[in-house]
Amino acid sequence: MEFANGQIVGIIIFFVGLYGLMTKKSIIKTIVSMSIMESGIYLFYVNINFDYASVPPIGDIEGILVADPVPSALMITAIVIGIGVTAIGLTMFMHYKQEHGITHWTRDSSKGRGR
Repeated sequence: MEFANGQIVGIIIFFVGLYGLMTKKSIIKTIVSMSIMESGIYLFYVNINFDYASVPPIGDIEGILVADPVPSALMITAIVIGIGVTAIGLTMFMHYKQEHGITHWTRDSSKGRGR
């Protein structure tokens, strides 16, 4: 068994995003870290029960190992939802920066709109 399969790489990518989520104080870096975590989840989930000998479930497939289409369909839906969440997060960040004039999670009243 090789070490660098899709599941292991997906877990590593997830934890890289989690590290970024926990250590970065910038809102933009937090949003990017969440997107990296999502990518790791997509890769992990699509590679569950992956077999090189499987074929798509199309046509005459009697006696042949068939790939499961459900994980792929779920991940396509998750990608669309992830793009929406990222877009909403960036929109909220833009409004937050416009209102408060800062780009970090900590709110320092000395750094702001000339106050």
